[in-house]
Amino acid sequence: MHKIQNKRKMLIVGGSGFLGYHLAKSALKNGWYIDSISRKPPRKNRKLTRVNYLVCDISKYKNIKKTIKKKYNFVINLGGNVDHKNKIKTFQSHYNGCKNISNFFLKKNITTFVQIGSSSEYAKLKSPHKENFKCNPKSYYGKSKNLATNFLLNLKKNNNFPVVILRLYQTFGSNQDPNRLIPFVIKSCLEGKKFPCSDGNQYRDFIVVDQVVKAIFKCYKNNKAYGQIINIGSGKARKVKDVIEEIKRKIKKGKPQYGMIKLRSEESSKAFPNLKKARKFLDWMPKENFKKSLYKTIIFYKQNEN
Repeated sequence: MHKIQNKRKMLIVGGSGFLGYHLAKSALKNGWYIDSISRKPPRKNRKLTRVNYLVCDISKYKNIKKTIKKKYNFVINLGGNVDHKNKIKTFQSHYNGCKNISNFFLKKNITTFVQIGSSSEYAKLKSPHKENFKCNPKSYYGKSKNLATNFLLNLKKNNNFPVVILRLYQTFGSNQDPNRLIPFVIKSCLEGKKFPCSDGNQYRDFIVVDQVVKAIFKCYKNNKAYGQIINIGSGKARKVKDVIEEIKRKIKKGKPQYGMIKLRSEESSKAFPNLKKARKFLDWMPKENFKKSLYKTIIFYKQNEN
């Protein structure tokens, strides 16, 4: 018990998910004591033995009060419904959940609170996206994230809440669910089957999860970053069709059916960030070779085929 009391304590909201798993894994290596809080326990392949997993629905404030009993230095909010088609759950988890968890920690004397925002907040604004753009997202997910952003900025302004908001672009890596583009394409190609996709002419920013984890750690005890919205991405727009073809070329099978999925009306044809604030406030810039990271991800799925 004495050892735990002396350790830095982290709470990962949404710690059973893809990003939460990678963050917890890295934090354990760096000597953190970690609690995770999610609506469901982690899947077997994402369960880490030294993480304490708590089950709680953060969209209900009374559940948070019942579940969270410890003090923490670092709170990272990755929580939220992954099925964005469910509008009510999306709003309740991404906005109400954020509001509840930040209000709960308002007087708990935490050192740093990181909110994971989204590039969806920019909607169809012209790239490269700058954090000072006035956002008017159309999707329920984008709206929920943007409402959470504005709520937290007010908490910082009125209560000096130590929050940093990171707006993430398309994150990929090992152990990601197949409902995301890169793992979906990899799995479909490994199975050698036909699979539906868009025409692939849109441009997106892809960043490997390890680099995102490094950016999150750069927020801890970073006074100058508090109250800032900071873009986290590779800073490069890649044509989706090129990414799909690269995966297909490496695996040597798979049949993408281009044009079978239509882009949603709220989606931009080109989305990538300006990263000047990431350099200025976090001293962070992405250090990765996209193809190398993509190949490592392919290898993971090859080795873990069901």
